[in-house]
Amino acid sequence: MADYLQKNLPDFRIHKITQRPEVWEEWLKDVCENNKWSHNNSPIIWRELLDRGGKGLLLGGYNEFLEHAQLYYGVTSSLTTELMMVIAQENLKAHIEKEKEKEALKDLINPLQVWIASASAPACYHLIPILTSGEVFGMHTEISITLFDNKRAEERLEALVTETRELASPVLRSVSICTKVEEAFRQAHVVIVLDDSTDQEVHSLEDCLRSRAPLCRLYGYLLENNAHDSVRVIVGGKTFVNLKTVLLMRYAPSIAHNIIAVALGVEGEAKALLARKLKTTPAYIKDVIIWGNISGNNYVDLRKTRVYKYESAIWGPPQYSHPVLNLIFDSEWLKKESVAILRNLTATGKQFRGILAAHSISTTMKYWYHGSPPGEIVSLGVLSEGQFGIPEGIVFSMPVKFENGTWVVLTDLKDIEINEKIMTRMTSDLIQVMSE
Repeated sequence: MADYLQKNLPDFRIHKITQRPEVWEEWLKDVCENNKWSHNNSPIIWRELLDRGGKGLLLGGYNEFLEHAQLYYGVTSSLTTELMMVIAQENLKAHIEKEKEKEALKDLINPLQVWIASASAPACYHLIPILTSGEVFGMHTEISITLFDNKRAEERLEALVTETRELASPVLRSVSICTKVEEAFRQAHVVIVLDDSTDQEVHSLEDCLRSRAPLCRLYGYLLENNAHDSVRVIVGGKTFVNLKTVLLMRYAPSIAHNIIAVALGVEGEAKALLARKLKTTPAYIKDVIIWGNISGNNYVDLRKTRVYKYESAIWGPPQYSHPVLNLIFDSEWLKKESVAILRNLTATGKQFRGILAAHSISTTMKYWYHGSPPGEIVSLGVLSEGQFGIPEGIVFSMPVKFENGTWVVLTDLKDIEINEKIMTRMTSDLIQVMSE
């Protein structure tokens, strides 16, 4: 009826205020207190003697408005109660949609909050230029970076902030530091957990649990209480990556589905090793699968691995590839030498320092936001749900693809069964962690 009056009367204007049912009573109470009115039901209708902002005159509710319209304008309503209830539901739906649109616009205005924990670690220095290049989140997404570490690292972080600002990146809204634990991960959309550079090196599971568990418990509490509900947490490092990831899941259960461990570093090491053997480029090698403990007992699976643009007797278009296992005839190298080299790299973490760590983390994050290359296998540490015969409840690296802002475990891959001996070797430490 108000719409009808506005359409047909030149000086009649209406302004509608909609509220969700759960906040209606509180809103109504505030309106009535501010205007010294008494009203209990929905809707509430008033006149303003000046254009939206003058002294208000309460008309009342639905019945009072009908009387007012009939008395002053000679107009009445023929709507049934049932039809009005339908319209009310439509109005509620429209209100919710409008709220969603406002939130979406707010996301475009507000930058993505990216937190880097243990920001004094060497990897952070190499990670920041990649994050601010626009390659990871996109050139249309502004980011704010917060570098989180302990007070002792403050001077180093200040220098890092200065250098980051000097990049003059078009996607960087701000960069700041945080050394107050209670403020950590405030409204974070993305949290990147690096190796704690102040920790002493630990080489046993018991030492790791003793030194890392309290920190993971603290981070878990802060993520649960401070971070955005949809926060994405990515764990990278050179030691006990699976353990740190599962501990974070344990202490931040509400976001456990959004915590992952980076395995692309080990994947990169394997590709580089194969490329040297085949005298080709590491980027031409695809679909290396890393199973198990990313920084411990893992299995580099080459059964699906292929090499593209390889110089051999058989050539084809760019999409043509050769199975790697058909090109390496040195079984001794495949079964022993290459395994020993990779195991040594994983055990010491020598390779996974600044550049490789930063590249692996940023590439995994880019895939998470924009999807992995179509048809390509990616290795990722995720919580096992029993796929491939892996025990449930442990963080285990396995083949996935990224799409639509999440990942999917590639359970439909054929001929990738893992024999019992290899599975036992990979899972023994991880199962022990879960029982601690």
